[in-house]
Amino acid sequence: MRIFIIIWIGQFLSLVGSRLTQFAFNVWLFQETGSVTQFGLLVLCGSLPSLLISPIAGGFVDRWSRRWTMIIADFCAGLCTLSIAWLFITGNLEIWHLYIIEALSACFSTFQANAYAAATTLLVPKENLPRASGLTSLGRGVSKLIAPVLAGILLPLVHIPGIIVIDFATLFFAIVPLMVVKFQELNNLEEETADQSFWKELIYGWNCLTTKPGLLGLLFFLATYNLSIGIFNVLTTPLVLSLTSPTGLGIVLSIASSGVVLSSLMMSIWKTQEHYIKTIFGFTLLAGLFIILAGLRPSLSLFTVSDFCLLATYPVISGLVQVMFQKKVPPEIQGRVFGLKDPIATVSLTLGYAIAGPLDDLIFEPLMAPDSILAGNIGQIIGVGQGRGVGLLDIVIGLLVVVGTIAAYQYPRLRLLEEELPDAIPEQLF
Repeated sequence: MRIFIIIWIGQFLSLVGSRLTQFAFNVWLFQETGSVTQFGLLVLCGSLPSLLISPIAGGFVDRWSRRWTMIIADFCAGLCTLSIAWLFITGNLEIWHLYIIEALSACFSTFQANAYAAATTLLVPKENLPRASGLTSLGRGVSKLIAPVLAGILLPLVHIPGIIVIDFATLFFAIVPLMVVKFQELNNLEEETADQSFWKELIYGWNCLTTKPGLLGLLFFLATYNLSIGIFNVLTTPLVLSLTSPTGLGIVLSIASSGVVLSSLMMSIWKTQEHYIKTIFGFTLLAGLFIILAGLRPSLSLFTVSDFCLLATYPVISGLVQVMFQKKVPPEIQGRVFGLKDPIATVSLTLGYAIAGPLDDLIFEPLMAPDSILAGNIGQIIGVGQGRGVGLLDIVIGLLVVVGTIAAYQYPRLRLLEEELPDAIPEQLF
């Protein structure tokens, strides 16, 4: 665990630096263009390449040293930042430069994240995998909280060149520990797959999932949960703005985000070594109930508490799902399996983002208008008018999460996954 913590600290500091630079150039882009569409395209350039390249990256991660994959990926991401800095300082930075460099950086980050997840199995005894997952989630959560605040303070003082210097300093902390520490590496590919194409390796990773129906069921269970979370996240802003001002929205989002941090902190000291599947089911049921509560009444305090509790369930659910895959998938093929798992989970989240708006605007908001057919019955309970369509949609989503969790529990391969599928981590690693 000691080596993992050293690497984790370096990766966390580098992540904070990257988010500082990202914030600074997001501000620059919006000030230059004033266009939400241009900003949305930048976000798309940072997310779409990861979905497309992740399965390919998984094959490379299983072929290469995971430590050196992380080093090279971090270094190349740093070169992307250096390119932006050079273009900005020389006055040649254009909007399309940001799109291309953001896409390239996302590709390198995908390699790094895939190698990091697979390397964790080699760095941490399996009884400490929940703690490692909690620390990883904690790093992401804390960086999201502090980076915008730090960037907001530093940007007027040191401007964009100073932010970039800080980013490069944090990159040093990410790469040096990886260069210094040594950890177990595997002879990654079996002889019969060493000469296969990456498409065959991709199929090999998928076949690994299909021969383990419990793991496949767990993946699709996570995907459906992410779909619900994606819809809920999009609905949060319009619902809260129907109750308070933009300033109040910022306060609510900050309070809710602290739920992720506290839950991740709890995961980082997690000591339970069994009943992970039951814990996943239990927290998913709670998530469904919190979504229902969030939409039940037009109450800002009720929504804030519900959103805080909902976000606190996410590190536990996603973290323990990750632990199950790390324990049950052989380390030598984890790159390929994670390369399939992560896009499936992320696509469902993105789908939730895409369908939330049309569902609310075209169906649920009209249903909760003061003169609608539901105003005299359901409207008497949850209220009518602006934002109440969002409330009804939240209630429906929460009910679907609860019903879906109960239905998934009936599938014996998923419910008995821990008992039926033996751990695949060799004890001699530790």
